[in-house]
Amino acid sequence: MAQVIAAPGPQTQPADEREARVHLAAAYRLVDRFGMTDLIYNHISLRIPGREHHFLINPWGLMYREITASSLVKIDLDGNVVGENAWPVNPAGFVIHSAVHRARPEVNCVIHTHTPYGAAVAAIDSGLLPISQFAMRFYGRVAYHDYEGLAVSEEERDRLAEDLGDNAVMILRNHGLLTTGRTVGEAFVSMDYLERACRIQIEAQSTGANIVIPPRDVCEMAANQFGPEEHERAWPALLRMLDELDPSYKD
Repeated sequence: MAQVIAAPGPQTQPADEREARVHLAAAYRLVDRFGMTDLIYNHISLRIPGREHHFLINPWGLMYREITASSLVKIDLDGNVVGENAWPVNPAGFVIHSAVHRARPEVNCVIHTHTPYGAAVAAIDSGLLPISQFAMRFYGRVAYHDYEGLAVSEEERDRLAEDLGDNAVMILRNHGLLTTGRTVGEAFVSMDYLERACRIQIEAQSTGANIVIPPRDVCEMAANQFGPEEHERAWPALLRMLDELDPSYKD
């Protein structure tokens, strides 16, 4: 494992920041276990409670399975590292995540992935189709952002925020997936559902058979049947699973 110069230990961190670090580190480990990583790339960010609008993001250079609560980097909305940490931050991570955190103060967690199935759906002109129960959750609730190259330009930040609007989920054309949430659990469960929806769509389309799309009113009804209890119940269960497998994310 790479040597990490970590942030100050738990004894010097405010309780709310410590809790945020533990939950975010758990998300990184779970994204890894669910097979949604891209080497050292992609990003999950979490706003730290407080008026400073600081948020946590991964150290650029660590695999998701290496990330712990203390290794996460704290930055401000201008991309400046807050406190001591020798690891840099991926510029694309800063641009994409700061765009959402700036524009949507109610959003605390942002997850971005480059999974094969997500990128495949992002390359299809129809986008996400309502052909599975997983996809119904997002019916009429998915934003799209056209590809502009690597997201390293701050000029793209306003366009990202504008395209996202008040949606919780966005597909980055020819790129990947993005979900948001008031909590880490909400953003993670949304990403899990979105990833499953993309996989089912690509596998169904690969058969060459005609695709069945339910009537619009049925899709709208199904979308409205999903509620907040999904992530409220699922996230604690995911943490219990992770604690049994490898609790080192809390370090």
